[in-house]
Amino acid sequence: MSLAHDPTEDRSASLTIRPAAAWRVQAVETLSNYRLKVRFVDGLEGIVDMQMMIWSTGAGVFEALRDPAVFAQAHVELGVVTWPGELDLAPDAMYDEIKAHGTWVLD
Repeated sequence: MSLAHDPTEDRSASLTIRPAAAWRVQAVETLSNYRLKVRFVDGLEGIVDMQMMIWSTGAGVFEALRDPAVFAQAHVELGVVTWPGELDLAPDAMYDEIKAHGTWVLD
């Protein structure tokens, strides 16, 4: 039996990667006052409130998000909310808090 492969065949068009874990983020929208509206792959939606954390003295790398233009660059990459500069939020912790309370307040 031969498993010959035609090297001119484009097989990438049929490849679709879909994160299966319920806590994977599907969409993010930036809101006023350093908040995010997120939707997960299972349909759960909620708010992430980052204002206290971003403006705290211990903000660390998240201090960069104080600039509204940088905060507005939030996007989803492989099921995770990310920003330029390799900043991201733990989607599993976000999911658990939103499922329990509807909001995840980071302080």
